[in-house]
Amino acid sequence: MNNLTLPKKVKIVEVGPRDGLQNESTPISADDKVSLIEQLGDAGVTYIESGSFVSPKWVPQMATSTDVFKKLKRNQNITYAALTPNMKGFENAITVNADEVAIFGAASEAFSQKNINCSIDESLERFKPIVAAAQKVGVKVRGYVSCVLGCPYDGFIEPEQVAIVAEKLFNLGCYEISLGDTIGVGNAASVQKMLQAVSARVPTDKLAVHFHDTYGQALTNIYTALQSGIMVVDSAIAGLGGCPYAKGASGNVATEDVVYLLNGLNIETGIDLDKLLKVGWFISDKLNKKPVSKVSNAYRAKLS
Repeated sequence: MNNLTLPKKVKIVEVGPRDGLQNESTPISADDKVSLIEQLGDAGVTYIESGSFVSPKWVPQMATSTDVFKKLKRNQNITYAALTPNMKGFENAITVNADEVAIFGAASEAFSQKNINCSIDESLERFKPIVAAAQKVGVKVRGYVSCVLGCPYDGFIEPEQVAIVAEKLFNLGCYEISLGDTIGVGNAASVQKMLQAVSARVPTDKLAVHFHDTYGQALTNIYTALQSGIMVVDSAIAGLGGCPYAKGASGNVATEDVVYLLNGLNIETGIDLDKLLKVGWFISDKLNKKPVSKVSNAYRAKLS
């Protein structure tokens, strides 16, 4: 295998405590979320999306985010980030000292309208004051683009459309753009085309990928992204979070499976797989379900 095309090191952005848990119906207490985040840090994860400052009416699972940030025993080598969809959310995140904030746009007009009741351009306008306020207090802003490979309403999304939205977020002041396959329909060929289009407008080292495993393609898509020069991968411990647009489908790619893949490719992550597996079992037991991670289930079966 030719390793020359692959990065030597990959940063894992752990989204389980936020993007993962917000799609889980079993309520998880603030203390259990804190324990989850601290265990992830202990396993070597250096970037953890720890909460979201959204209306509890829309996302009840995130209602405890303020408590979570206040109770965390912080490690100075770890970034504890928060999703902040509006100015009020941003102000709340700053009050509890979130290290970084994230904003999200979509590559699909229909998804933008149904998800946040405005057009793509209107959503980007709304983010301008957040980015300006973040820059004033020296807090970095990460940008998400949803539906980069397909949309539940619009179907296929043109790569050039994704590139335009990514470039707008980058020009707005986001230091990194995470490209999300929200419904998990991507495959190696569509990922390659999309990344080619986006890389023509945004430097590759400012891009991250965020794959859902709805159709079982996430690891293949990550491998394709690595070959395209991507060095940052979003994932969720135990594969937390279903896909709300595909009943019964798994959501985020599992961090355990991603680390297993990267270990096999001799790509450094700084994450201890054995410790990571235990974290996955901890949160899965709290949710009273099996991890979605195939690696996790294989190891657990071996141990029993």
